[in-house]
Amino acid sequence: MLPVGIRIEKRTEVPSWVRISVPLGSLGVAFLALTGIIASLGLSPGQAYAIMIGGSLKPPGLNFMAIKFIPLLLCALGLVLAFRANVMNIGAEGQLLMGAMAATGLALYVMPGAPSFLLVPCMFLVGFLAGAAWAFLPGLLKAKLNVNEVVSTLMMNYIAIYIVDYLVYGPWRGPQNRPPTREIPPQAQLPVFPGTSIHYPTLLLALISAFLVYVLMMRTKLGYEIRVVGSNPEAARYAGISTAKVMVITMMLSGGFAGLAGVGEVAGNLHRLHEAKATSAGLGYTAIIVAWLSRLSPLGTILSALFMGFMLTCTLFSLRFLGPEITYGLTNVFNGLILVCMITGEVFLRYRIRFVWGRGRT
Repeated sequence: MLPVGIRIEKRTEVPSWVRISVPLGSLGVAFLALTGIIASLGLSPGQAYAIMIGGSLKPPGLNFMAIKFIPLLLCALGLVLAFRANVMNIGAEGQLLMGAMAATGLALYVMPGAPSFLLVPCMFLVGFLAGAAWAFLPGLLKAKLNVNEVVSTLMMNYIAIYIVDYLVYGPWRGPQNRPPTREIPPQAQLPVFPGTSIHYPTLLLALISAFLVYVLMMRTKLGYEIRVVGSNPEAARYAGISTAKVMVITMMLSGGFAGLAGVGEVAGNLHRLHEAKATSAGLGYTAIIVAWLSRLSPLGTILSALFMGFMLTCTLFSLRFLGPEITYGLTNVFNGLILVCMITGEVFLRYRIRFVWGRGRT
């Protein structure tokens, strides 16, 4: 007997196999869609995937993956905090840029002659504060006036882009009278593993931060308040928790982590402040996918950042060898596919679909 209808029911609990299978299924659907796109370009999906995996696992590919992993992890950790508080911070891109700008300004114009042991910590400190300050206004608007934080943080991204571009095309432009800025002093540049571009101080900072965020979320009063506000704001108010305070603090912490990522890009990778699109390279937006892939787990972001670093390496570093049909836009397409599939998968985690057979029997 054929089904005569579909019933959507809210789940009272989510079985373990569903928690595992839904994210994996979402990724599978995204890969199937990517396969179709590659085939539509007249290319062999098998050859494309072979190049993706082979090129990404060679030393240059691993180096590229590692330097993308670091900012992705830092930005994603901040976003996990915000999302767990049910504050949709879409502004990591701008917050990263503010951290990069602040660190560059400090190294070039405020403390250019300071020794490394003093200058580098100060760069990370001002970068964190700049990112936090950039997130403060959207957090305050959300907490006090209930202004939609998706819109406000997204608009702040564009303001940050124009500020950075103004500086590198204007008062901070380089010796050739055009972007980027001049190189930051040698003592402001982070050391790297020999033969690579991997700035290990920021890598270590990112990994330690993952464990610190886990401890914050699971072992502190603020972490408890974040979880309560995110899951049930009314219950939080009844329990005497200030939702406004939690939202503002969480947004500032979120922006601060993105600011640290910006410092790492300038001090460890670029050694200059480039125009905005070259400095951030969309990492703040990609980190949104990293946070959701981890299911908002601070420790899970380590694995999801590795995965997205691998995918960026595949599409930005490896697939370009296939031909001119492969462009940077394919990366954005695939990132969008993953995000759409992951969000769609959330429906199956919250609800189950049942077929109605015959005359209403299930």
